Amino acid sequence: MQIQQSTFQAAHNDHPAWNLTDAQLVLAFGPESLLSGEVMKKVRSSHPKAQIVGCTTAGEIHGLRVFDDSLSVTAVRFDNTQILTAETQIKNASDSIDAGQRLAAALPSLDLVHVLVISDGLKINGSELVKGMCDRLPPGVAVTGGLAGDGARFQKTLVYVNGTVQEGRAVAIGFYGKHLRVGYGSVGGWDPFGPERVITRSVGNVLYELDGESALALYKRYLGTYSAGLPASGLRFPLTVWATAADMPVVRTILAVNENDQSMTFAGDVPQGMKARLMRANFDRLVDGASGAAKNSQSVLGGASELAILISCVGRKLILQQRVEEEVESVCAVIGNQAAVTGFYSYGEISPFTPTAKCELHNQTMTVTVFSEIS
Repeated sequence: MQIQQSTFQAAHNDHPAWNLTDAQLVLAFGPESLLSGEVMKKVRSSHPKAQIVGCTTAGEIHGLRVFDDSLSVTAVRFDNTQILTAETQIKNASDSIDAGQRLAAALPSLDLVHVLVISDGLKINGSELVKGMCDRLPPGVAVTGGLAGDGARFQKTLVYVNGTVQEGRAVAIGFYGKHLRVGYGSVGGWDPFGPERVITRSVGNVLYELDGESALALYKRYLGTYSAGLPASGLRFPLTVWATAADMPVVRTILAVNENDQSMTFAGDVPQGMKARLMRANFDRLVDGASGAAKNSQSVLGGASELAILISCVGRKLILQQRVEEEVESVCAVIGNQAAVTGFYSYGEISPFTPTAKCELHNQTMTVTVFSEIS
């Protein structure tokens, strides 16, 4: 596996030189202005054989650094791995499970070892997208990836595929071949606060009531002065949901609020009847969580990582602020400095918690996917 990486800032006129012309995959993360600009035209012309996939973000991860409004480009030439992509348009959130099924069905199953998915972050129910994909993929093929971001604005997210940038799009990258090894993990690091509650009214990823009370009113009461900044301020106080004590709780983050019907829309399902509790940040545990995700990803790889894709939640970035690079550094300390590191801050992360768990949509986690090829 050979990898070439570069970054580009809009304020600079110089275009990096790319010479890995036979790369099969290019990942590009950055703002709409750069994804749709001249620099990406040069990326395409410099990598004529590659599938080029990317998205808008809430921050770009490149090596040990975290950037805003930059373009992070990673070109990969595999020795014994084939890359195929499938894409679909998402009509609305209710189309999410069908969209996942369409993506999975479009990828040939023979020799498929892993799928990386990147989706619009606002027009989707991420947990339904994952469910649809897992329903159609061959047993043992895991899905990792994330939902595109838009900083803390929550207005428009875009996905790039081979020259076009669009809203309402999801793309799946299929990795094929017996020589590829993939590891993955996802860990949070948030602390619960307030009482345990029951979701008494919800539809899909739209929450109306907790314990028979308006969920939005309850959130505003707990957020205090932060309530004026909803939905962005809600990133500081995600919701954890679970069915039974035996279940691993999943974290859900707010995408939108509706004052008219007092509802809150989350990135994934918040099923009626499940238990729920508010969460808040613990700086050290957020960084430790990132390290834990890296350890989980390395546990089944059976060797050194060559490529690492980090997808972390915008809420973590808003909390960590100037310390945000600490969570990236903690991952790199585990996987080693031989790995090329790329990724982005997202509106939702897709991964099993551990290599033996089922795939789910997460919020407010750091998700790590690592790749290596064996001879």
